Amino acid sequence: MRIQSLLFAVVVASLAPAAELPGLQVSPNKRFLVTTDGKPFFYLGDTVWELFHRSTREEATRYLENRASKGFNVVQAVAIAELDGLTDPNAYGHRPLLDRNPERPDVQDGPANDYWDHVDFVVQKANSLGIYVGFLPTWGDQWNDRGKPPAIFTQKNAEAFGEWLGRRYRNAALIWILGGDRSIDTAAHRDILRAMAVGLRKGDGGSHLITYHPNGGAGSAEALHSEEWLSFNMRQNGHTAEHTGRYDKTAFDYGRTPIKPVIDAEPIYEDHPVSFRADELGHSIAADVRRPLYWDLFSGAFGHTYGHHSVWQMYSSIRKPINRPLMSWDAALDQQGATQMQFGRRLMESRPFLTRIPDDSLIVAAPYLSAMPGTGRYHFAATRDEKGSYAMIYAPVGRAFSVRTSKLNATKIVAWWFNPRNGDAVKIGVYDNSPERQFVPPNPGEMMDWVLVLDDASQNYPPPGK
Repeated sequence: MRIQSLLFAVVVASLAPAAELPGLQVSPNKRFLVTTDGKPFFYLGDTVWELFHRSTREEATRYLENRASKGFNVVQAVAIAELDGLTDPNAYGHRPLLDRNPERPDVQDGPANDYWDHVDFVVQKANSLGIYVGFLPTWGDQWNDRGKPPAIFTQKNAEAFGEWLGRRYRNAALIWILGGDRSIDTAAHRDILRAMAVGLRKGDGGSHLITYHPNGGAGSAEALHSEEWLSFNMRQNGHTAEHTGRYDKTAFDYGRTPIKPVIDAEPIYEDHPVSFRADELGHSIAADVRRPLYWDLFSGAFGHTYGHHSVWQMYSSIRKPINRPLMSWDAALDQQGATQMQFGRRLMESRPFLTRIPDDSLIVAAPYLSAMPGTGRYHFAATRDEKGSYAMIYAPVGRAFSVRTSKLNATKIVAWWFNPRNGDAVKIGVYDNSPERQFVPPNPGEMMDWVLVLDDASQNYPPPGK
């Protein structure tokens, strides 16, 4: 079978043209991602697990063009998909493997005659639009079946499949994401993942980063932090709207040693049943997906992933719904939360990027911590430049708060309100630095979030987000 895999590699070598996008690597301080020429890379991801499995080429193009227009630069998709990806054919009647065997990818002659030809098209189209693919070789049920139909991966065939994939997509702009919503429960599970990582690096020559997508409420660091192949940590803080007990774990992973970058790759999806309790808590709204964006970023995450409950499953009226989607995938493309994610990226990119650190001590605590910095949906979070040239405080509600402005290395401070809902910035004023200063968001008492941006006036930074 190894000979067969190598023959496949020769056949498909020409199918993945050299990507025009630069490669990605971990930054020298181990906190962020940068391009191979050293430029900061803000990972703004979108969740579309079923893209390879359920889209036509026309649908994939529509989806990718929409996401590119909204500033997304990563899409996360699964090759052997979650929703019966082994037996349910794709839109063209093709399946990924022969006889459910990872050492026998179903590859036929010609450019559009098999499942992998469609994957090629999607990857190439994404790259042409400036989008990297967060590429999951398989969903987790195929290596940790949890008592369902038996998983297909072993240590041996995982390495062979990984090597085949690595060779096929050696020149594509992507990030390998192992896992697929599963915990590592046994030594055999760890061996399978390690073997797949070894195979991927054999195949692509180590040209891509590798991470791991865990189960809900967990992070890759819990079982894999010391693994050499794990380039950065990925969390699935999950589908709750509360900071406490979920999104606060991003800061915990940020503080681990040895240092590795961290990102929340599955926060609550827009229009998803909150905490999977739709009858009790309803479905999430745009504000519920904005809050984790800033909570995670201000806790030290190097980027963020958005998701919509209809988009991840490419839901339409002809498909069985998974957990109460509210609309079709194409109707969901322009939901408010999807549009608003780019404003967070623009904000972070408008200030020095690679020197940013989390620092909630900027916020003056109230006698009751539940009031300030707040708990649940009302948690305030702060970040700053390590040299003190700027600071940002996220206010999820219009509650007055005080900031230790003396933590900025500035004689005079320029203050701004940044609106996470539309990306606009309004200058508040210029102040002499002082130990503390109180600020009141423009909509006091309302469920409208804001970001306070404080700059060292001598730096002459542009308006936040510009």
